[in-house]
Amino acid sequence: MSREVEDHRIHNESHNTPFADIVERHLSRRQILQGGLGVAAVSMMGGFGLGGSLRAWAQDKSPLALGFESVRGSRTDAIVVPAGYRAQVLIPWGTPLNGNATEWQKSLAMTPQQQANSVGMHHDGMHAFPLDSKTGSRRFLLALNNEYIDQDALWAPQGGPTRPDGVRPADEVRTEINAHGVTIVEIQRQDDGGWAHVVDSPYNRRITTATPIHLSGPVAGSDYVRTRYSADGTRTRGTNNNCANGYTPWGTYLTCEENWPEVFVNTGERFSDDARLGLPTDRGRYGWETAAGDGEQDDEFARFDITPGSGEATEDYRNEARTFGYVVEIDPYTQATAMKRTALGRFRHEGCWPGPVRAGEPLTFYTGHDSRNEYIYKFVSAAKWDPADEPEPGSETDRLTIGSKYLDEGTLYAARFDEDGRGEWLALTPEALTPSGRTLAAALGLEADDAAGIIIHTCDAADLMGATPMDRPEWSSVDPVSGEVYFTLTNNSKRTADGTEPTFTNDGEALEASGVGYATAPTNAANPRASNESGHIIRWREQPDNRFAWEIFLFGSDADAQTNRSGLTQSNQFASPDGLWYDERGDGQGILWFQTDNSDNAVAEYTNDQLLAVVPGALAIGDGSGSVLDARNQNQLKRFAVGPNGCEVTGIFATPDRTALFINIQHPGNWPADGDALSQDATKIADGKVRPRAATVAIWKEDGGQVGV
Repeated sequence: MSREVEDHRIHNESHNTPFADIVERHLSRRQILQGGLGVAAVSMMGGFGLGGSLRAWAQDKSPLALGFESVRGSRTDAIVVPAGYRAQVLIPWGTPLNGNATEWQKSLAMTPQQQANSVGMHHDGMHAFPLDSKTGSRRFLLALNNEYIDQDALWAPQGGPTRPDGVRPADEVRTEINAHGVTIVEIQRQDDGGWAHVVDSPYNRRITTATPIHLSGPVAGSDYVRTRYSADGTRTRGTNNNCANGYTPWGTYLTCEENWPEVFVNTGERFSDDARLGLPTDRGRYGWETAAGDGEQDDEFARFDITPGSGEATEDYRNEARTFGYVVEIDPYTQATAMKRTALGRFRHEGCWPGPVRAGEPLTFYTGHDSRNEYIYKFVSAAKWDPADEPEPGSETDRLTIGSKYLDEGTLYAARFDEDGRGEWLALTPEALTPSGRTLAAALGLEADDAAGIIIHTCDAADLMGATPMDRPEWSSVDPVSGEVYFTLTNNSKRTADGTEPTFTNDGEALEASGVGYATAPTNAANPRASNESGHIIRWREQPDNRFAWEIFLFGSDADAQTNRSGLTQSNQFASPDGLWYDERGDGQGILWFQTDNSDNAVAEYTNDQLLAVVPGALAIGDGSGSVLDARNQNQLKRFAVGPNGCEVTGIFATPDRTALFINIQHPGNWPADGDALSQDATKIADGKVRPRAATVAIWKEDGGQVGV
């Protein structure tokens, strides 16, 4: 999630024990049990350490080694990469996808048509889909999220948006709507090692906040989503605030709706899920609803005002927001209508990442709710994986029908983390029993078989089942060999100094001190900093009977902090881990890459946001300080790249041959350097002020070797 559109409010008023308290108790137990290191720790973790951290050594081979020197921190308007590497700006915002868009120039005035046929704004999660072969190392389709807009940059030629606090002009709103969503674009490698997009490729397209999309799964066709646009509750328009992503083994893209609530407004009676998810009550983020009236087409703007009318739901848009908050499946190889897969839950999704794919076993997808004190989820398909459902790349296959087989039926779970280093997945089904002994449906006031209602109220369901509130669950990634799952917990600013009294979200009424109802919460052993601004990475391994074993992998910190639990130095200090990708390199080894979205702390004073790398297989069992990476082995963590001033570094993948790595630079302050050029050197500093553009950046070794080693 970009900090530019982050909702700092806490909407979770449950009494569930927060992860901070659980970590504190877990670390206390661990430090006692690890007096002799090794045996006690491995016993407590159910063999986690030997199966994970020592996996490479147990195979009698040397662990993979990072082959670059950690780059220094930077505070410049440019990308910084290690010596021997090149970095190229690729498909920045406004890049024409076809002949219906005018060639980009820094003074270009955007229109609805121009933006609908150009790359969208503020690049975020992305994934590549091969075209040249199963490998796709030279030619692929890039599916790219465009999370939100910067109105100042979008409307720079005219000095900003017209009447931003009044009635918005219709064409400005249409342009802003078209700048959101997803971009599909064909990418090819050039003879000089660089990259270029293919203008007028038949694959190029935009899916915006205005694009028709189908609903599927439990919510589709239910009374919860009937609107004037779709009286039968099977269709909606658009996907919005798409943050992180995922993919499927049958070759489709998963894009995730995160900070979508803020584009709506409800000035009247509210559904309980409106309040739980934080929908505005006075005006939408961009005031799109104000353009409703004469000249609009098919309620294109009226739908953002979800205030209930006096008639039936099919006479207004009271249910429109209930058609958002999902994982959306897109076939990048065709123009097929995208599908919102409601079975995977409804909340502020960060991303959706697949677990190991094994023939004859159900598929698993992990997703997090990126807000303070919210939850981690997983979806397990009812259908078992059939390798025959993996078509050849680019073949004429109905991939979305395959998606319906695996993504429309299954079980959604929320995670409970226990202090002994274990955890349990709690089923969110109508018949599931809450800790009080009631069925989940009854506890939510639903009919006994109302699966759609459970999904609409996913957050409330997780509250009632006793899931563990986390510090902003963001990206996840899975080691496909070991099955270890990594998850970034970015930060939680709602923490106060030790010894202070907590405050609560429900107007001061005293909640139980173990609850997530905290508006602010005191520090603890696992989050020892007032205003927990540095975050951490956890990992777990699945166990039978919906159990798992977990541990802290790495704590963020500035090097000089007293609570620098992972022993970070100036060469690798970081805060607010966000983007994450496990880069499997064969033989059970790989690189864990992670990115940051940091601001207003000691790390931010030293360096802009960054990309770091660590080889999990090179790390021994932790020393009891609380994380796998600690003072003895933290030199295995290196800073690979630094972004330009003002940016967030996000989105990541590499070509299958690992000779090129791709990242995204979101909301830069004064970058790329050449305001008129599309492809250019990403490491060049601008001479003067430019119109900032988010962009994908391709990074490769000058000698053509594999990135990172």
